[in-house]
Amino acid sequence: MTANEKTTHGQEGTASFEDLRIERPGKTLRELTLEKMRDAILEGRFKPGERLVERTLCDRLGVSRTVVREVLRHLETEGLVDNLPQQGPAVARPDPVKAAQIYEIRGLLEGEAARTYARISTPEGVAHLAACIDRNELAFARANSSLVLKGTNDFYEALFHFAGKEVAWSIVQSLNMRINHLRALTISEPGRGPNAIAEMRAIVAAISVHDADGAYAASIGHIKSVASLAALKLKK
Repeated sequence: MTANEKTTHGQEGTASFEDLRIERPGKTLRELTLEKMRDAILEGRFKPGERLVERTLCDRLGVSRTVVREVLRHLETEGLVDNLPQQGPAVARPDPVKAAQIYEIRGLLEGEAARTYARISTPEGVAHLAACIDRNELAFARANSSLVLKGTNDFYEALFHFAGKEVAWSIVQSLNMRINHLRALTISEPGRGPNAIAEMRAIVAAISVHDADGAYAASIGHIKSVASLAALKLKK
């Protein structure tokens, strides 16, 4: 084992930290650190239940303990970190009951957005949604989980915008980190990429011909599919 490997394999976990160090200014140090930590959790470099030791994070990120504590508190509000009694911060383990509630909320809001936009869709809007799916398909093919999460978010942001459901989108955004944490569990499953792309294309296909009920059904089917997959993952 090399010297570098020894520094990344310790009591606190086995995540690789080399690419977490903050190199460039621009945003505030706190914002940069938050983005690095959030991405590392969503990309699975920190595993559910893994302890997040402040001193180790300070060394790996190259920031102060004050910044690390602020970031961990913020990630706790997003549902990505739990503060465990007598153990301290750790990567959150998604709760199956809460996950089911999140998918239920997604079904209600996304299904209605799809149904609403199907009634008023334009060729330009449909083309935009189709382009979002194309980018997502490429991200899946490259096994780039970060781009898959971004591409999926872009698709739904556009769908809610075209449907005029700005308040509904703000509700979805308030759950976005929890939603992405669940997505991170499912997108790496074998066959999930082609299935997810097919399900999203079915939504857009119905929207393109103003089939409101079909768009709603396709959206609900998409949610049910991923909810079932997440439930199986969370049982393991």
